[in-house]
Amino acid sequence: MSKNNEDFLKSVISHAKEYGFVFPSSEIYDGLAAVYDYGQLGSELKNNLKTYWWKTMVQMNENIIGIDSAIFMHPKTWKASGHVDGFNDPMVDNKDSKKRYRADQLLEDKIERYRKDKKDDRADKLQADLDKAIQEDDLTALGNLIEEHQIACPVSGTRNWTDVRQFNLMFSTQMGATSEGAEKVYLRPESAQGIFLNYLNVQKTGRMKIPFGIAQIGKAFRNEVIARQFIIRMREFEQMELQFFVRPGTEMEWYEKWKELRLKWHLAMGGPKENYRFHDHVKPAHYANAAVDIEYKFPFGYREIEGIHSRTDFDLKQHMEFSGKKLQYFDPEIKQSYIPYVVETSIGLDRCFLSVFGHALTHEDLSTEDKKDSRVVLKLHPCLAPIKAAVLPLTRKDGLPEKARELMNKLKLDFSMQYDERDSIGKRYRRQDAIGTPLCITVDHQSLEDNTVTIRHRDSMEQERVALEEVERIIQEKTDWKNLLKAFLD
Repeated sequence: MSKNNEDFLKSVISHAKEYGFVFPSSEIYDGLAAVYDYGQLGSELKNNLKTYWWKTMVQMNENIIGIDSAIFMHPKTWKASGHVDGFNDPMVDNKDSKKRYRADQLLEDKIERYRKDKKDDRADKLQADLDKAIQEDDLTALGNLIEEHQIACPVSGTRNWTDVRQFNLMFSTQMGATSEGAEKVYLRPESAQGIFLNYLNVQKTGRMKIPFGIAQIGKAFRNEVIARQFIIRMREFEQMELQFFVRPGTEMEWYEKWKELRLKWHLAMGGPKENYRFHDHVKPAHYANAAVDIEYKFPFGYREIEGIHSRTDFDLKQHMEFSGKKLQYFDPEIKQSYIPYVVETSIGLDRCFLSVFGHALTHEDLSTEDKKDSRVVLKLHPCLAPIKAAVLPLTRKDGLPEKARELMNKLKLDFSMQYDERDSIGKRYRRQDAIGTPLCITVDHQSLEDNTVTIRHRDSMEQERVALEEVERIIQEKTDWKNLLKAFLD
């Protein structure tokens, strides 16, 4: 099946739910739009992606350290950052379906359809007109483009649109013991500000010298009104962010370096290079003097999975002004004080999850002249696989489960393992293929005689007979984090 169509996306969503990767949130109450839960295997894969990012960002860089800041911050934080006044998206409502959409994304979807229909001239013209409208913050022009290109609501099929208007994306709540004395606070729409607020604490306690970085993995919240494309757009999502503090004047050099490193990080996981591209922002955010997205080609088109931004000194300067605290850095090399510039890399963990999961999900035809056969296999990098190996007794009698359990109890001290004795061995192999388990260890009657087992390899389906005392070493070599880290460094 082609990985560039909506049918494949449906198979991804179905597979993710069937095997315990991603569930619709609150499903017994008919769900909650744009909110998802990660199941038993999804949470393992997600944690492995976090570990990979943390190792490459924090563990492997002596000048980068990690923190975990609070979701709630002082309300002035968001005034200083510009989110209270400027964190808006251009929205348009369909009067018949009562559904709300981002105007720019309706137009981007139309551009993708033009491309698929080989109407490149129309696509180029619409892209240029869209870029111009965004640069000029011209909401009327966006509405006119929707009308001109006859864009219909995906639900009602009509073109009965309201005017395009701005919509603030921040969630707010009250903090305080009583409603009368409660203070309005926000759920953070990005995790970056928690880093900026802790810049001085980290710099002093860590004795950090410019250039240095602060990394963080954490939840963020946005009142997205478009619930579509699975976990691409969610109201509660997770970010992996680095804010890298540099000397003013060197920011573009670091900006280019981080662009190269971040693309290498994605490619090391095994995705095809042609599925990734850089997309420069037509209109960078108010804080940036350069911005680019790493985009991945999903079945529904290219979407951002990571942003790299040169944020200048905007954030620290704003927080210094609003707080009255000095956030300058004295540089002993040039004997000058300055407000550091910042280069940011910010990856959407959920989108990264979907890109890795979608690429790994493979439908293989194993038919021969005598027999029709196929399998669905999740070809994740072994380091990222939720389950590293499965222990499978051939039958549920003759002492095989006891022997298998003995092995299982030894291996689970070091690896994420799964034990399965139900169904035929062939069905169990297929089940492990579907969840991405790199190795299956089968304990059979011969194991009782000579302490050997059969190891089956997920991708090749080849089997080898090995001594029991070799199993731990084989799993370690197959799933060692060094394999992925070396691929990133090469």
